[in-house]
Amino acid sequence: MVERRHFKRIMYQAPATLHQTDGNWQTDVRDLSLQGILITRPTGWHPSRDDTYTITFCLHECDIELSMETQLVDNNEDCLRMKIHHIDIDSASHLKRLVELNVGTDELLHRELEHLTDLHNI
Repeated sequence: MVERRHFKRIMYQAPATLHQTDGNWQTDVRDLSLQGILITRPTGWHPSRDDTYTITFCLHECDIELSMETQLVDNNEDCLRMKIHHIDIDSASHLKRLVELNVGTDELLHRELEHLTDLHNI
């Protein structure tokens, strides 16, 4: 199988909240990248016509909260795969730093950031 991902996913586990107009659900972050996030499918959650959600979670051992507007890409009985549609500048900075600390090299991080910029310029 050919790897189609352009962004390195990092394992990151943290409690999170999935928000939508018709409710809020407690969940857990499983992994994330500069482009998306994988979360545990919340108990009692069912897909709705509106596939736009906000996900919030705090970084470990601090009060820094990341918030991102996401779009549901895929769901199964265990998890929800979300694409980041919009993220505020503070959350984006913290996400970038989190990825930077986990990808290993500045070169790989900058390549991912350039690819992300290219995607938004299309």
